[in-house]
Amino acid sequence: MESRLSINQIADIAGFSVATISRVINNRGGYSKETEEKVHRIIEEYNYTPNANASGLRTNRSHSIGVMVPDIMNEFFAKIIRELDLYFLKHRYVVLICDSNEDSALENMHLRNLLTKNVDGIIYISGKNEVLKPEQIGVPVVYVDRSPKNAEVLVHSDNVTGGYLATKELIDAGCKKIMFFGDERLRSPVRRRRDGCRKALREAGFKNDKMFFVGSLPDYESSRQRMREILHDEGCYFDGVFTTNDMMALGVIDALRESGYSVPGDVKVVGYDNIPTSEFCVPKITTVTQDTKEIADRAADALLKMIHGESIEKKDIIIPVALTKRESTSLTK
Repeated sequence: MESRLSINQIADIAGFSVATISRVINNRGGYSKETEEKVHRIIEEYNYTPNANASGLRTNRSHSIGVMVPDIMNEFFAKIIRELDLYFLKHRYVVLICDSNEDSALENMHLRNLLTKNVDGIIYISGKNEVLKPEQIGVPVVYVDRSPKNAEVLVHSDNVTGGYLATKELIDAGCKKIMFFGDERLRSPVRRRRDGCRKALREAGFKNDKMFFVGSLPDYESSRQRMREILHDEGCYFDGVFTTNDMMALGVIDALRESGYSVPGDVKVVGYDNIPTSEFCVPKITTVTQDTKEIADRAADALLKMIHGESIEKKDIIIPVALTKRESTSLTK
């Protein structure tokens, strides 16, 4: 039940000025950690809920954040959304989630709706190669994972290193003919993973003709069907596959097994993202782990600083990745 207490009464109970209470509620800074904890403790004890409409009129803020994702069913994006929601909840912001379904027209519609709702800022994972300039959007925006043209503040994984680690794992496991099996739309993360793959191959002395580039849509069924076509038309001319996400890896593995090939016996496979499925399938998939919590926290922190008019020291924030080794690259046949 919503409290009937006013902000003045909360200030009297806490022993602080109304201005201090307002700064704490609106995360404006200028108070100690002890003050913040005491105010939040009293707010929770008395179940005080600020009048969002009145506050919005005074501050021109809605205390809402828009989050745009290209595919809410993608487990990697879903994990980021969850972390963003937890982060902003602690800072008393409402999160409005929009799924563009990789559709540019739908993405534009969602963006217009978010701006109509007067969101204070947007965390944006775009499905487009070019987005509006910051002055055209009119609110602070932090881009995540993908770097379309005009994206000024970006938080993303170290995809070059990710591609390098994945390919080096295949090389170290004895693979001589390595396939890069990637999202055919070649978004910026996929291009960077490919660059890392090439780097590892060059360092190991592989010639250009030792690497095979294959494109597919990034879902399980498309990847499975694409690999089945390759095996039917050309046979298994490779002994290692690096896929640019884990669902693609699962599709590739199933197609190989359906055609009578063993993973990791005949072909070794590395995925990307370390979604839960990669650990519970057979064989368990070696994959590159992205730190979704760190990605979300750094993006949310940057957005709040921009909302409060603070400067951003780094506008291109790169989050480290790590290789998680499992059965799909095992040396044991």
